Amino acid sequence: MRKDWCEARKNDPTPTQMYYAKNGVITPEMEYVAKVEMLKPEYIRQLVAEGKLIIPANINHINQIPMAIGRAVKCKINANIGSSALASDINEEIEKLKVCLKYGADTVMDLSTGGDLDEIRRAIIANSTVPIGTVPIYQIIHDIKDLDNLTPQIMLECIEKQAKQGVSYFTIHAGFLLKFMPLVAKRKMGIVSRGGSLMASWMMKHHKENPFYEAFDEICDICAKYDASLSLGDSLRPGCLHDASDEAQMSELAVLGELTKRAWEKNVQVMVEGPGHVPFNQIEFNMKEEQRLCHDAPFYILGPLPTDIGAGYDHITSAIGGTMAAFHGASMLCYVTPKEHLGLPNAKDVRDGIISHKIAAHAADVALGRVGAIERDHAMSDARYKFDWNKQFELALDPDKARELHDESLPQDVFKEAEFCSMCGPKFCAYKISQEIAKIECNDYPKEKK
Repeated sequence: MRKDWCEARKNDPTPTQMYYAKNGVITPEMEYVAKVEMLKPEYIRQLVAEGKLIIPANINHINQIPMAIGRAVKCKINANIGSSALASDINEEIEKLKVCLKYGADTVMDLSTGGDLDEIRRAIIANSTVPIGTVPIYQIIHDIKDLDNLTPQIMLECIEKQAKQGVSYFTIHAGFLLKFMPLVAKRKMGIVSRGGSLMASWMMKHHKENPFYEAFDEICDICAKYDASLSLGDSLRPGCLHDASDEAQMSELAVLGELTKRAWEKNVQVMVEGPGHVPFNQIEFNMKEEQRLCHDAPFYILGPLPTDIGAGYDHITSAIGGTMAAFHGASMLCYVTPKEHLGLPNAKDVRDGIISHKIAAHAADVALGRVGAIERDHAMSDARYKFDWNKQFELALDPDKARELHDESLPQDVFKEAEFCSMCGPKFCAYKISQEIAKIECNDYPKEKK
């Protein structure tokens, strides 16, 4: 859908949504987002210009459908897919992508670390209608084999290669500075970010500053060239409740706020990544601190998980924390699957993770009164009261699951017209009894004795 739009910008020196927005231009992407979010295009333009809303849309990903991330629009969810050194099948990753698209992931990150990373990424971008994000350090380490071989030039070349392929946002671990290492030593679980741990290892071995921080301006120049957004990585996110909201986490967050302003100066769109494992009573504080320190740039969070003991059910743990976080300002939830902390998710895990976080995001949207959010709930209520089973399946966030569960006990087609389900049967259905009560006219009610 964006082929002509992107072609028209081919010779623009800074073809970013932020550049156009700052110059008073409402792009077709902004128009599209405004229509989807039921907001005015000028309002969308203003928010993009201020950095409070991003439309991640690389000019080389022409089959991508525009979407927006920010507090003023509906909360979005991201799904992670990708190969590992122990499991690298390009066809399996495409199947995972199809699951992501079917069940409503708003963005997808390719976190591949094994196999032919360029081919996997190329295939994912070609088959995706949503923005694709990556963590470039994964490919850098995969290609150079040894962390000691890392140079700024290798780093920048990898980022530009991925930008040319059509990656719409990069997680860059630029806020983790060498001076924060003593703060990490105070933690129970140290560094739980893969990218963050790699940067820590490099800094300690070379006794030099974080190369992503040192080359940040050059990284921004690449992003501006392709309109790739930055997702400023939280290398020091807490990996357990004990470490939540500590000095290490907040010190890095302050640096991410500084980097946000530097990226904006180069007309690069930015979102900031956040925790992590956070006690329920600290979630609001974490959301407000990001808004304060990072100038209300969209907050993209992993969870947060309000308990450490949900192994096997951490998609539920994360959805609980995610609802609270979204209510207090998180703009996008990174899904967590049942395999979190246990292994590489398969297609079923991906589905479960997406749906649980769609529920969390939607619940927050309803609570915040976002335009149009509650209409689907009202439609579901009407369908339930009318025993319109097929409409109920259609309106569910996971229509297939809803139909599967109904079919377990009442699989025959005749029961899709029935005025009861297997829980109550025809005699104890509260809806049916309520409808019968509603038919009784007022003059049929027993009169009160005077």
